[in-house]
Amino acid sequence: MAVLLSTKAATMQDWREALLAVDPTLEIRLFPDAGNPEEIEAAVCWTQHDMAELRRYPNLKLLVSMGAGVDHLLRQPGPPPGVPVARLKDARLTQGMTEWVLLNVLRFHRQDLEYREQQAARLWNELPAPDTHQRRIGILGLGELGGAAAKALLALDFPVMGWTRSPRETPGVRGFHGPAGLEAMLRETDILVCLLPLTPDTRGVINARTLGLLPRGAFVINAARGGHLVADDLLAALDSGHIAAAALDVFEPEPLPADHPFWGHPRVLVWPHAASITIPSSAAPQVVENLHRARAGRPLINLVDFSAGY
Repeated sequence: MAVLLSTKAATMQDWREALLAVDPTLEIRLFPDAGNPEEIEAAVCWTQHDMAELRRYPNLKLLVSMGAGVDHLLRQPGPPPGVPVARLKDARLTQGMTEWVLLNVLRFHRQDLEYREQQAARLWNELPAPDTHQRRIGILGLGELGGAAAKALLALDFPVMGWTRSPRETPGVRGFHGPAGLEAMLRETDILVCLLPLTPDTRGVINARTLGLLPRGAFVINAARGGHLVADDLLAALDSGHIAAAALDVFEPEPLPADHPFWGHPRVLVWPHAASITIPSSAAPQVVENLHRARAGRPLINLVDFSAGY
């Protein structure tokens, strides 16, 4: 039996080599060269793979999503019925996201945009020193990624708040939950960080109303999914001065169209969905572990809970 591997062409061989380094006995077929569909027992895929295409494989026992996010799996028609789906929980993926969040929190906190503007104008002007203890960070989502970012920000002595769908205790973090909790947290948030899973309930959560609840001069950081943000509402809030600046790694659609206003906006920092990229050699062991478990009929790890949306 064989494993179907489907990801970006630039990383296909890296993934193949990483999987074989863990288990050299694997037979790996690179999409679209799947061979006999009846011989495919598992598929390791990323967002560009068509879920409908996976219905060609009658003996599919496992689908592995090559990342932490699973919103692409929730789009119609969804994964083949009855096939268990696992996602990645990788320490290096989490580390990469934490680094990116810290990079942008510190960029905004330490007035980097203002100093870069002064550099361009050749101005030597010391700005008032910011107070870390007064810069309140609000994180949307305290899962694997949000929890790690919160811990790192606490280590720098930022006051950290976190919002979740239901109550959650995170050491050192002021917790908020539910619609009322979201409003309460936003009113106190100087830098908003979105690390939520994208579900029908969280789509468009950063919109004109929620942006308006933030204090004037707040910053927005989004590394979750483009669907969390209403782009036109953020542009309006930036142009009015209510939002000071934004760092964005995710967009809808992707790639970000060349004529989109975000590209040239002086108060928007754009990344090409690169805040944290899965490293094949780091993620391969858990993928292979799930392949072995599926073959043996044992419980799988990191299964997606489709009722929760992540």
